[in-house]
Amino acid sequence: MHLTSSAPVLHQSVTLSAVESGDFESLVALRIEAMRESLERLERFDPVRARERFRSGYSPECTCHIEFNGERVGFLVVKPEADALLLEHLYIHPSAQGQGIGSSVLALVFEEADSKALPVRVGALRESDSNRFYVRHGFQLIEQVEFDNYYVRPSKNAL
Repeated sequence: MHLTSSAPVLHQSVTLSAVESGDFESLVALRIEAMRESLERLERFDPVRARERFRSGYSPECTCHIEFNGERVGFLVVKPEADALLLEHLYIHPSAQGQGIGSSVLALVFEEADSKALPVRVGALRESDSNRFYVRHGFQLIEQVEFDNYYVRPSKNAL
């Protein structure tokens, strides 16, 4: 992945930077905080389970910090697959949501996917506000399971 960049994305104050293996604790804490409300709504909030699930797939080489005005406000994980890019995680701290940060980051993911003529896949907790976010950005629902929705955003440059 070539998403790590010190150059501005769409929002002049949003940048991405590489993570290190030692960043795990701060990343998992942010993930838990960002998901807390949605998981509590489903009565599935379990910080231990959330930590274990994140640990099982943690790939520092596919993970970037999201910085806004020089402050770390989130992170994303984009993993290459044979036929798509998997947007495995995109979390913005609740205090920084609603400012266009996620949209700016998503635009960079789309740029990378389109340059490779690949779709982007993502999953979202069914009761999460992120579902509206992904649909608004062109993702199409392809599957619903008990707790999650799965989406795909076709490449704009499909071969």
